[in-house]
Amino acid sequence: MITLSEAAPEVLQRYYRILAAGIDAYDPDGELRTLLVDDLEFEGPISGKRTGAAGFCQGVKGFIANVSTIEVIQEVHGADASAMLYDAHMPGGIVRLAEFFRFDDGKISTLRIHYDPTEYMQKGGR
Repeated sequence: MITLSEAAPEVLQRYYRILAAGIDAYDPDGELRTLLVDDLEFEGPISGKRTGAAGFCQGVKGFIANVSTIEVIQEVHGADASAMLYDAHMPGGIVRLAEFFRFDDGKISTLRIHYDPTEYMQKGGR
């Protein structure tokens, strides 16, 4: 379960519900895909810079499979962008992540995620 403030855009409310729902509820071609523009720009410490929603939806499966709880620390929302700081409870402990979003027509168009990749892998991330 995850709780975001009422200020969070609906697209983020749905995004984090999917991340926290567990792998049994996840469909890479389902709801998450509808929240992303086709040419999503993604950047992260393990995968680097990538373009494309379909690849992101496949790649995020490892996170969804291993996170048990997402605990929001801080969130900031603007007209077309948001930033989230949260702790992801993984099998081996807690990993702190920061995500920065840009939106286009109510969908996520850019996602940049920051975390310590060594710590993430040691605590069960994949």
